[in-house]
Amino acid sequence: MSELPDELWSQILQIGVKTSALTYKDLCCVSISSPRLRRLSDHDSLWSHLLSSDYPSSSSSFPSSASSSKSLYKIRLERDRYRKKAAHTRAVLRKESQIAEHYRRVGQLEERLIEETSKCTTTLTELSNLRTVRFGRLREATVALNVWQPEVIRARQKQIVEQCSVSVDSRLRTLDMELKLCKQQIAIFQKALKDEKKRLELAKEELTSLKYHPLKDHKSMNSSNNDSHIKRRSKDAINCSV
Repeated sequence: MSELPDELWSQILQIGVKTSALTYKDLCCVSISSPRLRRLSDHDSLWSHLLSSDYPSSSSSFPSSASSSKSLYKIRLERDRYRKKAAHTRAVLRKESQIAEHYRRVGQLEERLIEETSKCTTTLTELSNLRTVRFGRLREATVALNVWQPEVIRARQKQIVEQCSVSVDSRLRTLDMELKLCKQQIAIFQKALKDEKKRLELAKEELTSLKYHPLKDHKSMNSSNNDSHIKRRSKDAINCSV
């Protein structure tokens, strides 16, 4: 590297920047290689080209009296990072709000499902009891009508039995309709609850993806592994001392 003149290194860097083979990160890596390359990579023409290619609108964002293209690039980069971070934070907050809404909706559907199930159970119980009562009354009426009675009393008793039978049958039909409606509502709420839970899980996965950071997660995992390793070594030391 020391055998190459500064002019050649400057041309190499210029070609790399103009062909987009070198990014600002590459220039930063080159600059820490040696004091000589640091001086060459700080050349204003390199950063001017990067500034115009990476941030075309930046020329109108800064006054002409600004110090250097590298300084302008740094300012623009920091602004861009802040903007992206703010946008990411807003996206995370929106997703968390969406998840909270999914949880609220799931809770509502579960409550409605419990209500309809309870209503269905109550209707079934009343229906069963009413059928039992109806069967018992019909049996009693049949027995009573088979016993000899004066015609007037017999006709009156028959009329009462028929009226009771009509009233019970009407109530039975009403309960049957209510039971069908309850079952239909339960099926609707079960499907809605299943779909809402799917949307909730999808939103949670999207939030995990938004919050994922390879470096932070890697450090966290390494820290966890180190802690477990230290605990294991401490435990082994204690066992050995015992």
